[in-house]
Amino acid sequence: MNGPGESGGTGETGEPLAVAEIEGLTVEVGGRHIVDGVSLRVLPGQVTALVGASGSGKTTTGRALLGEFPPGARVEGSVRVADALVGYVPQHPATVLNPARRVGALLHDIARTQVRELPRRDRRPAAREQVLTALEAAQLPDGEALLRRYPHQLSGGQQQRLVLAQALLLGARVVVADEPTTGQDALTRRRVVDELAAVAARGIGVVLLSHDLETVRALADEVLVMRDGQVVEAGPVERVWRAPAHPWTRQLLAVREPLADAARQGPRPEAVLRVQGLRARHRPGVEVLRVPELAVHPGECLAVLGRSGSGKTTLARCLAGLHRTYEGEVLLDGVPLPRSLRDRGRDRLAAVQYVFQDARASFDEHRPVLDQVARTAVRLRGVATSEARAAASTTLNSLGLSDESAARLPALLSGGELQRAALARALLARPRVLVCDEITSGLDTVTRRGLLDLLAGLLRDRDDLCLVLITHDLDTARLATRIAVLDGGEVVEQGPARDVLTAPAHPFTVSLVQSSEELAARSSGRLAGQV
Repeated sequence: MNGPGESGGTGETGEPLAVAEIEGLTVEVGGRHIVDGVSLRVLPGQVTALVGASGSGKTTTGRALLGEFPPGARVEGSVRVADALVGYVPQHPATVLNPARRVGALLHDIARTQVRELPRRDRRPAAREQVLTALEAAQLPDGEALLRRYPHQLSGGQQQRLVLAQALLLGARVVVADEPTTGQDALTRRRVVDELAAVAARGIGVVLLSHDLETVRALADEVLVMRDGQVVEAGPVERVWRAPAHPWTRQLLAVREPLADAARQGPRPEAVLRVQGLRARHRPGVEVLRVPELAVHPGECLAVLGRSGSGKTTLARCLAGLHRTYEGEVLLDGVPLPRSLRDRGRDRLAAVQYVFQDARASFDEHRPVLDQVARTAVRLRGVATSEARAAASTTLNSLGLSDESAARLPALLSGGELQRAALARALLARPRVLVCDEITSGLDTVTRRGLLDLLAGLLRDRDDLCLVLITHDLDTARLATRIAVLDGGEVVEQGPARDVLTAPAHPFTVSLVQSSEELAARSSGRLAGQV
């Protein structure tokens, strides 16, 4: 492996030299090639995007630019970067921020290293000016107020921009952004595009790892399509979008159309699940959610749509018995459900199943995935172990997980694979209500479409099942029969999905729909040479 080397500047032809370059990178772990012969060049001021399914090798390739590889990996090939830092903006930025230190302290520690050559009396004001400049460059203009806060007092988007500001302060010439729009609503996705475009405009090379094809289309100059650790297609984004050459690329780009409406015709039967007068709080006196009335009928999908922090997950956890500090009632077939999971009997536990957004955290890292999925049928339905394992295998296979993958420990599966395993585990309980919390946010378009098609098929095939889909994504919400829009803990709008998405009534819903349309228009316009 080669380390930092001469990059940047211009070559003999006057064209810019790469600020980072990977040639023939192969990463093998446990006899399996997770990256196989990958090459890429990162140019100053340009955005290079890596797209592909979960487990395709995007993150391993991106982190190679930082000199980081999985434990026990055998690495071949070369990685060369300019004589400067490579900044990394992870999907979950809170994991790299010190929760015990204020934002100002975190940034001033970095800035002080940049002003050591100045006279002592000038260092402090110079460092502060650099901090405020970096915050503004990272699209955090209210820097003075942010300096007094702790990381946990910032939103996820603000934390992401704070990590970016740290990289800019350190003088990064390359920034690797790992799934920066995953789990984000349309308003936030548009802001992320603006942030990364501003970073590239400063002459910094950006490497974008993403499932979000619309963001890639709006932002990237070059795109590399990965599958099974290999680059199957690469080129300028406009060429790849207009004339994809590889079958996998065509498959990725062909599934961007909205899903068909899963609504059923005719009169609706009585609601399976009903919420009445729900007022939830996180601690005494702090109310975070108010839902006067909400109902889901057999064969229906209710999408709960809103931004991060709007109360979507709190509602989902109330339904599942995971959040018990609320007033009002959650009724299953007209009978109130106990607030706490511990007070629900086996039948009611099986009836309302919850699929977590963070699938990895919901699995025991020391037990094979198949065993954990099968355990649901044993514990909640009293099925014999051998029968439960057979049912688990069949369900996992239907979701695209092979028996070989299911036999592994969770750490050896990608995030997308674990999300499908989590869904299989819930389905083995044969629930009446399936609550899915942002389960498509970390999936590529092909896997996402397959998963949503599966859910739509379940609604068609199971007369007694209803689905509550927690989502920030308008395209995912199109699966729904009805949509409830949350903002600031309030249900601001609800109605048939088609009406809410095509003729929104509340200003917040209007802003969500318009932002999604503007991002799509920006993508299309950029390809047409308008941006």
